[in-house]
Amino acid sequence: MLSATTRDIVTQTVPVLEAGGEALTRHFYNYMLSHYPEVRPLFNQANQASGTQPRALASAILNYAKHINRLEALGPLVGQIVSKHVSLQILPEHYPIVGTCLLQAIRDVLGEAATDDIINAWAEAYQFLADLLIGAEEKVYADNASADGGWRGARAFRLVRKQVESDEITSFYFEPVDGNPILAHQPGQYIGLQVWVDGSEQRRNYSLSAASNSHYYRISVKREAEGAVSRYLHDQLSPGQTINLFPPTGELVLQPGTGPVALLSAGVGITPTLPILQQALSAGREVVFIHYARHRGVEAFRDELDQLQSKYPAQLQRYRVLEQHEEEDQADDTGRIYMEQLQRWLPDHEGLQAYFIGPAPFMKVARQLLKETGVSEDRQFYEFFGPAQALN
Repeated sequence: MLSATTRDIVTQTVPVLEAGGEALTRHFYNYMLSHYPEVRPLFNQANQASGTQPRALASAILNYAKHINRLEALGPLVGQIVSKHVSLQILPEHYPIVGTCLLQAIRDVLGEAATDDIINAWAEAYQFLADLLIGAEEKVYADNASADGGWRGARAFRLVRKQVESDEITSFYFEPVDGNPILAHQPGQYIGLQVWVDGSEQRRNYSLSAASNSHYYRISVKREAEGAVSRYLHDQLSPGQTINLFPPTGELVLQPGTGPVALLSAGVGITPTLPILQQALSAGREVVFIHYARHRGVEAFRDELDQLQSKYPAQLQRYRVLEQHEEEDQADDTGRIYMEQLQRWLPDHEGLQAYFIGPAPFMKVARQLLKETGVSEDRQFYEFFGPAQALN
């Protein structure tokens, strides 16, 4: 357990973190990636450049400091961090590197204000959190290794099919090179990839866009202009070639219940909602499926959704919203998400569960509008890897 003195000192640093936490974490990343290049594959350089990664870490550190006397108040944050770490194969040997660099960043950014007491308190607090995460992650690694079709670490998979889904999104089907069964995943989860792009190792995670089966995993990836891995997958990876995959993980899964389900997605955020949709329909639940896209050319999985609509006509209410569309596109609305739209399409049911995923601006608006329509936060579910404040 953390000492009372450590908790008090860490709590006292909250105003400093609120004022300059992002500057501290940006300095932390710059220091770590320059002094410990072996951890570079674990971090998306595009997120470093955009500031998304430093903001996310600053948010996590601030929340940890704020709730250090009552860590249960962190809620699902710990589980989300564990899942993200597992998908990228963060290992115990990585934690001392992070701890060393974090303490150095505190010294460098705070200067004389970084007293020995503050450094020692944060060293103890960091180690406590590291031990918590290492233990939780090891349990997941062990469970994955012992499960049917499971494994630990990297496993070679062969690309057996590429399917263009829209002007931007392509699906990739992977089968294990060893021919053995694969680990079942829950709808909504994601999987980690390990590839080499221009001689440099890169790791990413992508949502699994097809229901679990014993033969293949399917991911559906948007080609990003600045995305090194997405461009590699779209432009260079061909059927017959192999990459390494890490076992599936993730916290965005269909919650228990019999009431209706609302699935709201924008852009490539549709990928994890597809298997959740199939699971909910198979369980006999009513589903409202709303997808937002810029135009018909980037609207993926229309045929797949048409088939589900035909199979479950009484259960599935499906709506398409396009920012730009022609009359023949037959969209249900134009523009973006707004209050009257949700009031018109969502069922007035106290048991409604709402799941939403997409770009951060969409998720921020969706979260607020759902709350205003009466969907309480405990019935809202989403996957978001940026700073929590971005959705508040």
